[in-house]
Amino acid sequence: MTLGLEDRLAIGELIALHGHVVDDGQLDRMGELFTPDIVYDVSDFGQEPLVGLAAVREAALALGDGNPVAHHVTNTVVREEADGRVRARSKGLGVRADGTCGSLTYDDVLVRTPDGWRISHRTLTARRVPLNGVHRSG
Repeated sequence: MTLGLEDRLAIGELIALHGHVVDDGQLDRMGELFTPDIVYDVSDFGQEPLVGLAAVREAALALGDGNPVAHHVTNTVVREEADGRVRARSKGLGVRADGTCGSLTYDDVLVRTPDGWRISHRTLTARRVPLNGVHRSG
């Protein structure tokens, strides 16, 4: 499969839609974003990966007021792997109610379904140190 421009645009919009759905509290729309068996890997945040739409929705509800009030996704890069898998990597900014913000990276595996592109696996990695800890040598 070769990814065309329409596929790339659809994937970019899908990734952007996540912020709108979550920020608007429309958690029943998660099926528009993820496959039913989504693996949502939040292990970098000290939690077990979430498996399935219900688990992702429940985790958002359990976090309650700890959720960001705004999710912003940018710098999305889409690539097709040699094995045919489609991956996307994006930067995410979360703005909290107190005005502080955090940065993370989304690493997604996407699949084409009869209803369009969906994320089947998402890994969140927090950005905690500048330059990912790289320093000048010498």
